[in-house]
Amino acid sequence: MPAPEFSPPTCLPGPPRIAPPTDAPAVDARPAGVAAVEVRTAGVGLERILCGPSGLGTAGLHPAARRAEPPTPAEAPVEAPADGTPVPGLYYHPVPEPDPGRVEEVSRRIKAWALDEVDLYPDNWEDQFDGFSVGRYMVACHPDAPTVDHLMLATRLMVAENAVDDCYCEDHGGSPIGLGGRLLLAHTALDPLHTAKEYEPQWAESLRSDAPRRAYHSAMEYFLREASASQADRLRHDMARLHMGYLAEAAWAQTDHVPEVWEYLAMRQFNNFRPCPTITDSVGGYELPADLHARPAMQRVIALAGNATTIVNDLYSYTKELASPGRHLNLPVVIAEREGVSDREAYLKAVEVHNDLMHDFEAEAAALAVACPVPAVQRFLRGVAVWVDGNHYWHQTNTYRYSLPDFW
Repeated sequence: MPAPEFSPPTCLPGPPRIAPPTDAPAVDARPAGVAAVEVRTAGVGLERILCGPSGLGTAGLHPAARRAEPPTPAEAPVEAPADGTPVPGLYYHPVPEPDPGRVEEVSRRIKAWALDEVDLYPDNWEDQFDGFSVGRYMVACHPDAPTVDHLMLATRLMVAENAVDDCYCEDHGGSPIGLGGRLLLAHTALDPLHTAKEYEPQWAESLRSDAPRRAYHSAMEYFLREASASQADRLRHDMARLHMGYLAEAAWAQTDHVPEVWEYLAMRQFNNFRPCPTITDSVGGYELPADLHARPAMQRVIALAGNATTIVNDLYSYTKELASPGRHLNLPVVIAEREGVSDREAYLKAVEVHNDLMHDFEAEAAALAVACPVPAVQRFLRGVAVWVDGNHYWHQTNTYRYSLPDFW
């Protein structure tokens, strides 16, 4: 039986936010002299909807009821949290400190996987790997994961994606020259290759000889053990989008082209975090049916979440990128170049762009929650919103990697 059609409401209570698993308020973090950022709150009725269904048999849909196993004691030291400083004027929502037991165990497991299973990096990269604090990142973004095994699905994929970005595109030997060929071969580690039997061993040997491809292949194999066929294909689609975004940025680097602001934002819809929140149901141990995931309204929500979280990365990594060799494109750099404004003005305008995207994300997600009152939709929207909040938390607190410019 086909799923019923849901029409968006003709009116909606004041632009709301999707409730994370905490009652913490939205934050407008700004010093004196910085323009106020509009902080939007949801109406009581909509908050109730977005907190999910209630009644017999619904407790498992709530992040607070996630525990299917206690955290396993770990030998590795816990990644020390740091308060960090939020970008002044940025619209965001604070999250609780991630479960330290889970952070510790995920950190231990991911390092063992990277070192022992896929031989991902040499010894002299260990400090950078630890400084990435991926355990704290993933636990903050997926508080409803029923087990550490579920958290590891997202963690392996995150580390593999960053290895491809670093080794193929950026810091560790990456180059725009020949990137298309490298990304194509990397994608065959995610998307099953159906080739002539005579040549398949050569492809397999090539895959085993390249650390980023080994990581992609291993992370995807683990993912396939838990995810449905539609969830896996959804991830492959979003990874192809990501690779296309890498190629656009590489093409601009080769031609020394600074894109228009609108062009840059279009690229960032593809070269962004979208593959991460799109698997929030897989990590949560449930499935948003393919027909509901594919609806244009849901795709818009996911795209806006990916766009907003990627501009968060642009803002927090701004000084890190300026200190790196060559010219790194990010939203403040592009605004300054194309709109002829100072670096400070460009940065502050990029904050406004992020805030607009966040407000649009929350309004569209709230409208969809009202229009499609299906438990899996409600939980998925809540999961995406929590991922957005956890992503900001990690950027703000990761003082090993990031520091803010002196613009205030």
